[in-house]
Amino acid sequence: MGLIAREVERAGIPTLSMSSAWDITFAVRPPRAVFVNFPLNHQTGKANDPKLQRRILLDAFRAFELFWAPGMQLSLPYVWDPLDMSWEEKDFGPGFELYGVGEAMQEGFREQRLSRAGSP
Repeated sequence: MGLIAREVERAGIPTLSMSSAWDITFAVRPPRAVFVNFPLNHQTGKANDPKLQRRILLDAFRAFELFWAPGMQLSLPYVWDPLDMSWEEKDFGPGFELYGVGEAMQEGFREQRLSRAGSP
């Protein structure tokens, strides 16, 4: 989707990619991306949880206010299940570590994290 987003941006239409695959998003570098550490294909939240889905979408739209350069990524502070992270091993494989999360993406840039109102 990042490659398509670049073409849409060339036509003058701002885009925002939502991803649950950090390594792919990091490699493709869409113009703007929001990362949610959820199982693959669940970027907007759990099924039948419209409250969470709405919060994720509103926070994703806030990213437009935070990005000032192409290729920036934002990690949203949501957790799929704080008591069970076994989905990560299922989706990504044994021993997988999220590449790049919290590290510099390139010189002069860093990953942005969005905190909820009232939290540090």
